[in-house]
Amino acid sequence: MHTLIFRALFLSLLLIFPLSAEDIGGVTLEKQLMRSGNTLLLQGAGMRQKFFLDLYVAGLYTATPNHNAQKIIDADAPMALTLHIVSKLITSEKMQEATHEGFEKSTHGNRAPLNDAIQTFIAVFDEPIVKGDLFELFYTPSKGVSIYKNGKYKQTIKGLAFKKALFGIWLGKESAQESLKKELVGE
Repeated sequence: MHTLIFRALFLSLLLIFPLSAEDIGGVTLEKQLMRSGNTLLLQGAGMRQKFFLDLYVAGLYTATPNHNAQKIIDADAPMALTLHIVSKLITSEKMQEATHEGFEKSTHGNRAPLNDAIQTFIAVFDEPIVKGDLFELFYTPSKGVSIYKNGKYKQTIKGLAFKKALFGIWLGKESAQESLKKELVGE
């Protein structure tokens, strides 16, 4: 009898709080992404802010939930990061500059071994960036990080070392924003 009541309560909660999407700052993030045969679940999401301005909504997707940022960075496992641009203030130049700074921090100033990969990644931001753009960064072991802008494939950059540096921008010890890092890992 208790099991029946629990199931009824659970189903009614699903109707009230659907598992299909999460809304942050007017951006709807899907709870699940499928890419290269991998099902990734939304680990966490949050708003990147600077000087009290909302810049973008980031979402972290993993195959298996893990609340340890360093283990997520180091994992050679499928995962994704999405960036939903919500500000007109983000330009290609500002995104490139911020990404350079992010790699500097995530590699602890030792960018040289990854410099070619970093330059290839930053070149994705050469095209104009406008409010509403969506960047998706999918990591697949042995393949690398595949980058999409508004659903259109842009580039794949190989290597676990590059993936670690890239995800370290948001999840590392010197992350872009500590509160966003905590939201992404689900703390």
